[in-house]
Amino acid sequence: MSTQLRNVVVAVDGSNESMNALRWALHNVSVRLLDGGSFVVLHVQSPPSISVGINPGSIPFGGASYDVEVPAFKAAIEDHQRRITDAILQEALKICAENNVIVKTHVVVGNPKRKICEVVDEIHADLLVMGNRAFGRFKRMLSGSVSKYCSLQASCPVIIVKAESGQTLPAYYGGL
Repeated sequence: MSTQLRNVVVAVDGSNESMNALRWALHNVSVRLLDGGSFVVLHVQSPPSISVGINPGSIPFGGASYDVEVPAFKAAIEDHQRRITDAILQEALKICAENNVIVKTHVVVGNPKRKICEVVDEIHADLLVMGNRAFGRFKRMLSGSVSKYCSLQASCPVIIVKAESGQTLPAYYGGL
């Protein structure tokens, strides 16, 4: 990687693996940014869904033909997700400040696989850096690997930073 870069995206999801990828990028990639280039910390917020214990859509009352949305429920879920996102970004910004690197943050809502690739396209990223959660075969079969998808679909080179062998890293939730 001898060329200088204009736009580098580091995807973070709150896991230690993604924060380690951020640290790796700060140490190895930030020095290759052109003057005026951007270092973007990207977080993809999952849309509210049953899979995260919620369903903010219509809740049927009185049978299948009557759908009533509960706005307070949806607002509470969105507020909770904002707090989680804020905690993740605060941790990422703290890591960046410790390394004296100024970054931009970008948050989008949706499927992480697709949204990461969309943002990479939109900002014309020269490089995407992300961690590898190293889920087992069964979990990968159910949800798929975000890093594998991005390595195949992203419009720029992708660096996947793996955890050290045998190291298990819990997710960071910022006390929420």
